[in-house]
Amino acid sequence: MNKLPDSLEAYPFKSEDKIRYGDCDAMGHVNNAVFSTFLETGRVEVLMDDRADVLSEDCGFVIVRLELDYMGEVRWPGKVQTGTGVLSVNSSSVAFGQMVFQDGKPVARAKSVIVQMNKTTRKSQRLSDFARERFKACQLEGVDA
Repeated sequence: MNKLPDSLEAYPFKSEDKIRYGDCDAMGHVNNAVFSTFLETGRVEVLMDDRADVLSEDCGFVIVRLELDYMGEVRWPGKVQTGTGVLSVNSSSVAFGQMVFQDGKPVARAKSVIVQMNKTTRKSQRLSDFARERFKACQLEGVDA
């Protein structure tokens, strides 16, 4: 996985999740499966933000790939912040670079890919030129896909 910025401020989008007691496992830290929920929050923030403005009634986005590196444990109680930025834009897909932080320290990094899907045909659908440009405007600076 490419080197992603290890500072929350470097990401064009930032989100926050409150850690719930039920997120913890028998080891007393946040279970690994919960990290994908933190990352989902970050991706949805991008899709719902006015800077992207890419949602339409006839299509949606589905995740097709998630690469996740755990860098440290996350403990309850507390919060995590997720930084999200676009790595690349293809014909029907968008790749995101994301970093999860707790108390300012990076605890996980991820690359995820979403594909635009037509709600009627249930098949991938080419991104409009408008959507491609909007996603490109949300790219992480200085990071290669």
